[in-house]
Amino acid sequence: MCDTLVALPESTKNGNLIFAKNSDREPDEAQAIIKIPRMSWGQGKAVQCTFISIPQVEETFEVILSKPFHMWGAEMGINEFGLVIGNEAVFTNVKIPKNNDGLTGMDMLRLALERCRTAPESVKTITELLLEYGQDACGGFKNKDFFYHNSFIIADPYEAYILETAGKSWAVKKVKNFATISNGLSINTDYTHLNIQDEKRSFPFSLLPKSNPFSFSQYFSDFLYTKVGRASQRRECSGSLLEAAKGKLTVEMAIQILQTHNLPDPQFQSKKATTASLCMHATGLTNPSQTTGSMVTEVRRNSLSTVWLTGTSMPCLSVFIPFFFGTDILKDFPQPGPESDSSLWWEAEKVHQWICKDYQKRKAEFWPLAKQLQNEFLSEEKRLIAANSDQESLGQFSKECLQNVKKLYRDFTSEFLRE
Repeated sequence: MCDTLVALPESTKNGNLIFAKNSDREPDEAQAIIKIPRMSWGQGKAVQCTFISIPQVEETFEVILSKPFHMWGAEMGINEFGLVIGNEAVFTNVKIPKNNDGLTGMDMLRLALERCRTAPESVKTITELLLEYGQDACGGFKNKDFFYHNSFIIADPYEAYILETAGKSWAVKKVKNFATISNGLSINTDYTHLNIQDEKRSFPFSLLPKSNPFSFSQYFSDFLYTKVGRASQRRECSGSLLEAAKGKLTVEMAIQILQTHNLPDPQFQSKKATTASLCMHATGLTNPSQTTGSMVTEVRRNSLSTVWLTGTSMPCLSVFIPFFFGTDILKDFPQPGPESDSSLWWEAEKVHQWICKDYQKRKAEFWPLAKQLQNEFLSEEKRLIAANSDQESLGQFSKECLQNVKKLYRDFTSEFLRE
């Protein structure tokens, strides 16, 4: 499960594009933050993706990614040109052979960020990859039977697109003002471009005729899995919050959207969370996913963009840390593994899981400290950007933010989580 949203410059307070995403995956599937520099590969090279190897291009661009620790591809990311992409699992009636001989949606996302400069170019690249290699690739961590198709929000400083897929078929819709997607097909008859292949659909969907005009979501949706995932409820929730903020959306407001548990609930308990929550908490078989990483990006046309990443689970308990291109603080950033270690993700997870055992009471002890840090980060970032600060200053600020978040978790663990 995931939720991705975008607001075009005319819908935001500062006139910059704002992109946000919660990545929902298996509860102990740690998410890594990595920065990969621009690289020259020459001719005849190959790149090993999650399951298959494909030809490499001669040059790849600098990217900042948030990715499941064990995968090559990424859940969300941005490149040096301000191209930003997030993907969603979507459940369709197109049969998946489950041979792991295709690209994951995360692979296609990373390939596009490394190879493209603009949103239209990225749409073209992903659809070409889709047609050539398909997406028969497991998206699970421990669940090796978790196969799905993908949708994307793809944006650059000037425009944004929704790209939805079913097998090798796809539909594209250009975004007006703002948009949000969840784990279900949403493009009906309002597509900008359409490419329908001769897909093998499951019974009884194979009996469903094409409507006139053709509806992509109606023809390809697997309604059972889409309904169980409550994609429409989450999309309506985030959409209503974006509508209310139209013309005045800020990074802080985008963060608050990602921290939302569906409707405001002062008595929310993580043990009773459902798949309707934007900030998702796993509770068992009917709600197996947890938000394992979150991102908000303010994409500026004429200056550096700010990439806000948690590097931790559960945005309702997390501090978003600012990162910038042209800085190198992620060089020695410890990446998480499959089990508890000294990485930020796992240090935070100890605290988050402890809080969830008595959510309201324990959050009251932790959240004022985290919120104070977040407010300080937002205020100082605003000041530095307004002052046109150089990359060295921004890098030092980002480093200090990261250190402060680490200290927050370590101090809280020492105080409240003594063995």
